[in-house]
Amino acid sequence: MAVSFRQLRESAPGVFGDGCPTRTVLDHVMSKWGVLVLMALTDGTARWGELKRTVDGVSEKMLASTLRTLVDDGLVARVSYPEVPPRVEYSLTARGEELMARMMPLMAWIGDNADDILAR
Repeated sequence: MAVSFRQLRESAPGVFGDGCPTRTVLDHVMSKWGVLVLMALTDGTARWGELKRTVDGVSEKMLASTLRTLVDDGLVARVSYPEVPPRVEYSLTARGEELMARMMPLMAWIGDNADDILAR
C-alpha cells in the first residue's frame, strides 16, 4: 500500500482538515460531473457538444459550471477561437493530465467492481 492517511497527515499537518484548501480541490475533482468531464478529456481536446454527448446525463448548466470550475482550478484549458460561429475547445492542462494519470486506475477499478459492489 502507498502512503496511509495518518502518514500523509503527519507529513503535512492539517492537510484535508476542515478549512484546508485540499477539501475544496477534492470537492472539485471528485464531484460526479468533475470526474466524468476530466475522464472525457483524457481522450483529447473536445468541444462543448462533444462533452455534452460524452458525459451522459449532464445538464447544460452543470456542464458549464463544472468546466468553469476546472478551468479556474488550472486542470482544464479553454481556448476560444474568434470565428463565426464561435468555436471553443477544452483540453486537459499538464496538471490535469498528471491528475488523470493517477485517477484513471481508480476509475478502471470502479468500472470493474461497481456491479458486484452494488449487488450486495
